[in-house]
Amino acid sequence: MSALTVSQDPDQNWDDLVRFWEEMEWPEGSKVEIIEGIITVSPAPASRHNVIAERIQRRLYSVIPDDWGIFQTLAISVPSRLGMLIPDLLVAPVEECAEAESHIPAALAELVVEVTSRSNAQHDRVSKPAAYATAGIPLYLLIDRWAPGGPTATLFGEPKGDVYRVLRAVKFGDPITLPEPFGVTIDTGEFPVD
Repeated sequence: MSALTVSQDPDQNWDDLVRFWEEMEWPEGSKVEIIEGIITVSPAPASRHNVIAERIQRRLYSVIPDDWGIFQTLAISVPSRLGMLIPDLLVAPVEECAEAESHIPAALAELVVEVTSRSNAQHDRVSKPAAYATAGIPLYLLIDRWAPGGPTATLFGEPKGDVYRVLRAVKFGDPITLPEPFGVTIDTGEFPVD
């Protein structure tokens, strides 16, 4: 199943778009995001996708401070990029996240992780990193199961404008290390492949 997009009036402002996103009844279990001003509805991820996210989450919990949390369904807003994004994993301060009703400002995130699905890999490779970099999120980990040359893990950092610098890139099977404040190595050899 592929993603569905819902077109909006191009003259509609950010607040109206967010209100529509919040108030509409979307299909149960779907992931609904605003990507570059377009509401995108994606099906629930496959089990292999969830296993990868769980393995990363398990490693991160061993190193994050007690006042940080790892969230799987919390949206982050990037109004300047017309984005309301739901990363597969989001590391952010618990206190700020607990006070949010539907989303938090993306700038509160310390790390975002995306695991590509066949239907939305291009968003995870292009649109989302531009939004995450614009928001100043220090680290973006892309687990690209559908990369043209085979599955890869790429760590992006040092955001400047809407661009990240590639800090590390590995093929599945090789470890990838996240810098401080995480200081953790993730074994991509533990990830299931399709």
